[in-house]
Amino acid sequence: MASTHRGAPETSGAVGNVNRPSPLVEMAMGYARSRALCAAARLGIADVLADGQSTVEQLATACHADPAALHRLLRALASFGIVSESGPGTFALTALGAPLRKTAPDSAWAAVVFWADLLADHWSYLTDCVRTGSSAAEIMKREGIVSRWSKDPDAPAIFRAVMGTGPAEDYLPLARAWNFSERHVVADLGGGGGTLILALLETYPNIHGMLVDRQESIDRAASRFAAQDLTSRCALVAADLCQAVPAGADTYVLKHVLHGYGDEVAMGILCNCRSVMSAEGRLLVIEFVLPDIFDSVDQELERRAMSDLNMLAVTGGKERGAAEWKELLFRSGFEMRRIIAVSGESASIIEAAPLA
Repeated sequence: MASTHRGAPETSGAVGNVNRPSPLVEMAMGYARSRALCAAARLGIADVLADGQSTVEQLATACHADPAALHRLLRALASFGIVSESGPGTFALTALGAPLRKTAPDSAWAAVVFWADLLADHWSYLTDCVRTGSSAAEIMKREGIVSRWSKDPDAPAIFRAVMGTGPAEDYLPLARAWNFSERHVVADLGGGGGTLILALLETYPNIHGMLVDRQESIDRAASRFAAQDLTSRCALVAADLCQAVPAGADTYVLKHVLHGYGDEVAMGILCNCRSVMSAEGRLLVIEFVLPDIFDSVDQELERRAMSDLNMLAVTGGKERGAAEWKELLFRSGFEMRRIIAVSGESASIIEAAPLA
């Protein structure tokens, strides 16, 4: 019979000195991989390993880390496939871990730091957010706590690197789900790096586009459009949507913008859209649409619900159901025409037209 440690009960599923967790406890421990992955990204382990395998000592010197502690992290990373240990204390990067390199063509470095570090800081206040209805930023401000987001000088750049910078092919299902062929100028409001408008310009060669976002995002997107020789078909416009929306388009698109705001601010953005639209104009809101009842265990429903909690903790916004979208649009001068489910996508296209 196996011995026990300090009187702990015998179990057949013990891992070290920790019992194999139940499914519920395993959920509670889900942050562990996230934090290990974030540490790897912050230390730059993948960048050092890009040229081949290295010893723990070599990595520790390059990453400015304690060798013994780094070895422990590397073993954990190896256990779920980010690195591999080819010999005692010698590690190499795997194909799964390769996108952790900052310079990788498909780099996930910014996204890992964004979700596992900057936003995780806000999520640690979720209980207080639910108790008070306030965002984590509001709670931290009241308590005099400086957030990791505000302390990190690279936070704005990391945010811009994550938003709307993927390949245009990723957004082709959205581009094809609504017929843009009879439109003339499509404005992508809050479009970040321009992925959606690039997908639309590729799918519909007859249309012209406008990418509208804050100046920092426009500056970052400029080289991308110049490289694809699309500057003649797409105007890049710097604007704060809460202040004004540029005129000149017959179709305005808001993809995952309004969920970041409470109803009053979202209404302000929608009213700014309405003020520059003709009766023939169309507004397309691309967002999650929550069901009326969460009556099943479903990964897709979980994704939408978790996004809703993310908005609560991080931005003070929220995800909305069909009735909420209809009411919000009506109060802003729009009639909701239909909701289009997009095959293979979590988000739907909410089509609206200006009220007379």
